[in-house]
Amino acid sequence: MKNPVFFLFVVPWLVVQLGTTIGCQNDTGIKSDASSSSIQDNLISRAFEFKYGATVSGIPKDATVRVWFPVAETNEQQQVNLIESSTPGEIQLNRDSRYGNRIGFFETTTSVPGDLDFGLTFDVNRVEARVDNSTVQLSDAQKKLFLSANSLVPIDGKPRLLLEEKELPEDSMAAGEVIYNVVEQHMSYDKSQPGYGHGDAVWACDSKTGNCTDFHSLFVSLARSSNIPARFEIGFSLPSDETEGTIGGYHCWAWFHVEGTGWTPVDISEADKHPELKDYYFGNLTADRIALSTGRDIELVPKSSGPPLNYFVYPYVEVDGLPWPQEKFKLNFSFKDKH
Repeated sequence: MKNPVFFLFVVPWLVVQLGTTIGCQNDTGIKSDASSSSIQDNLISRAFEFKYGATVSGIPKDATVRVWFPVAETNEQQQVNLIESSTPGEIQLNRDSRYGNRIGFFETTTSVPGDLDFGLTFDVNRVEARVDNSTVQLSDAQKKLFLSANSLVPIDGKPRLLLEEKELPEDSMAAGEVIYNVVEQHMSYDKSQPGYGHGDAVWACDSKTGNCTDFHSLFVSLARSSNIPARFEIGFSLPSDETEGTIGGYHCWAWFHVEGTGWTPVDISEADKHPELKDYYFGNLTADRIALSTGRDIELVPKSSGPPLNYFVYPYVEVDGLPWPQEKFKLNFSFKDKH
């Protein structure tokens, strides 16, 4: 089945009120709207406005500019409405065929050299995450996907040695907790070593340091190598003690699947930074976050000139068919709580 293409009718360089609910994708790949009833009622929640945008600088005259970006959407932990958009071209909304991520895209041709700005505003109601029992049984295709290696997340080799002395319980939930503890004890949150942040499980195993991508890539590697389906999720975290402000960078976490129970979340890098919350971050995530995409080795739609993306949280830009350097982006992410 071909990826469906949706269009948001956006007047170039103007802000248009959209009021669009971004829905969920079912196993057939067809969009289905999710209402607030899908958000669990008995959990801590946070309602906020989230702005996602960027300024791309140094673009020459008469250049063809293509821009891809992840689009947040509703799932069991968040309800999302896209309420404003400002872009220099009509936005297409597509899905990647592997994970079903919602991908925004626009293309434009510059008439003068200079900068290109774009931005989106989302209305978000996020709840604390616990076990997600919306999918208690995985299909064969889903099992294959979430048990397979990624380019930087092997399912054999050096990372597996961390479990060599461990006898994992047969129960997948208990085994997941053992792996969670192994990763937390093996690694320290430290961004001083060159190479961090790529989500390279072998590098994380060797360095014993890294950021959230490194912690959770190692966890996913060990879970999959133990025949436990696991997935990588990325977005942004919000300060719990502030009501508005800018967001400096992404955050990610992981989920593993237990047959008959569903998906269980972990946030091992936060557990390492806050040891007093180590027990909490096995099976729980705070409401202070927004998820944008799932998976690794993301193939963009429409197809880009470059290789699949390692992970997808920041915009990807091509100018005249060539990837535009990240240092020529000014990323603009911010939030404001709703009262």
